[in-house]
Amino acid sequence: MKVARSASVAKKPVSVEGAKGVGIRVLISKDDGAPTFAMRMFEIEPGGNTPLHRHPHEHEVFVLEGAGVFVHEGQNYPISREDIVFVPGGNEHCFKNTGNSTLRFLCLVPLSGA
Repeated sequence: MKVARSASVAKKPVSVEGAKGVGIRVLISKDDGAPTFAMRMFEIEPGGNTPLHRHPHEHEVFVLEGAGVFVHEGQNYPISREDIVFVPGGNEHCFKNTGNSTLRFLCLVPLSGA
């Protein structure tokens, strides 16, 4: 069991090649006893982006604040506060901040993909 404020979880820079201005907070993971899913919060600064990539596991995303573009298989989809995104496994994707403030979203993945 865990109850905490997200701000109490350390934000770490995402240093993967192609990432720009991205931080991550791993809110819930196997370290907390979660057997199936990890919950992560990404924070992308204005003009920043996650790398364009693909992997076998799915993502479930909920946008908390900000504005941006979800790039999926070469198509751009505008995203903003309270939007949801499902990324099937194996699909090429990235997230870009196109706004003037931080783009913040929750991303849930199976632990095999965390």
